[in-house]
Amino acid sequence: MKTIDSIPTSKIQRASKLVSTGAKIGVNYLKYYGDKITKTEDEAKARLNENNAEDIYDGLKQLKGSALKVAQMLSMEKSILPAAYVEKFSLSQFSVPPLSPALVSKTFKNYFGKNPNEIYDKFDLVSVNAASIGQVHKAEKDEKKLAVKIQYPGVAQSIASDLSLVKPIAVKMFNIRGKDSDKYFKEVENKLVEETNYVLEVEQSKAIVVACKHIPNLNFPNYYPELSSDRIITMDWMQGVHLSEFSTDNQEVSNKLGQALWDFYMFQIHNLKKVHADPHPGNFLISPENELIVIDFGCMKTIPMNFYVPYFELAKPENIENPVYFEEKLFELEILRKDDSKEELDFFRAMFHEMLSLFTQPFHQEVFDFSDEVFFGKISDLGQKYAKSTELKNMNGNRGSKHFIYINRTFFGLYNLMHDLKAKDVKINNFKSL
Repeated sequence: MKTIDSIPTSKIQRASKLVSTGAKIGVNYLKYYGDKITKTEDEAKARLNENNAEDIYDGLKQLKGSALKVAQMLSMEKSILPAAYVEKFSLSQFSVPPLSPALVSKTFKNYFGKNPNEIYDKFDLVSVNAASIGQVHKAEKDEKKLAVKIQYPGVAQSIASDLSLVKPIAVKMFNIRGKDSDKYFKEVENKLVEETNYVLEVEQSKAIVVACKHIPNLNFPNYYPELSSDRIITMDWMQGVHLSEFSTDNQEVSNKLGQALWDFYMFQIHNLKKVHADPHPGNFLISPENELIVIDFGCMKTIPMNFYVPYFELAKPENIENPVYFEEKLFELEILRKDDSKEELDFFRAMFHEMLSLFTQPFHQEVFDFSDEVFFGKISDLGQKYAKSTELKNMNGNRGSKHFIYINRTFFGLYNLMHDLKAKDVKINNFKSL
């Protein structure tokens, strides 16, 4: 893969890159209008989506950092984005152009005050894995095989300016308006700031390993604070394949991995009241022994009780079917607002009743089949229904607690991973006995 010798770090440089990307999108629309003359609307739109997705991704992968992280988050929204965007943006999960060896050496010395070969017995300057915020290198010290994650230069300093550039796109895509909409962007900004703090990530990683190491078929690397800094993390090298690249015809293995993944998330959410809120395939490996390995704890979300209680109360079918109680919880979760019109109250009450009735189905059973294509087809259809809803577009989309951003992201990602594994016979409440 082609490497990168520099990353735009100033606000002007990064804004200029997005402006040039916007110009390419303008050209794509001109092509689209020409295509409509000779092709069907569906064919023309499909080509437009493919061209736009490629140009947007090509621009973001040069910027790295927050802008690319947002693309990564959107790649998990399979029900909202056209397939071309999901396919292209999903590359940001673990496959983007890495820094060149020369820039790696320079960056490492800036962060640690020493060259890699002064710290490790061996250090490969060629990255083995590059993502949105940092890239990973193989190293050895005292006969231990290590993975060293190095943060891209300028990423931490450009979070606020990157989000201000991406904000207009997000506002339009998710129909966010209203004077208090900044709370959502602040939530994302705060989480991204945390993700660039590698000292915090090491602390979080070690705490989760201690809390969850007893869960069967789950494994974690050891972390080395003395070989880490605020921009560098050193951990054990874990042998395995990315979850997205893993496949097996053995249903027993699929079930074992699915149960481990589900138990890991349910134990965190219900017992620890915090959760690994970045469930994309690049953060999980499958070991040669078919154990699940978790390798990244940069994005951890604490779940406050005033959100946790009503959120999971609405996972119970008897509460969903109790109109008075259901509405009360929707207000608690800020889905319904005191300033809503009757039309808005009726619409969002019905919309969330439909969504929760479907999405919470796994919690209504003792055992669930996550390979069920019918269930996931219904989720996709429902997402498309509301993505295309003209009625929804005319209403204020600025609703729901800020905590929904990462908790919903967690569940959408978890469901997709469980489906990718084709896990069946998953015991939903198994975490209670762990």
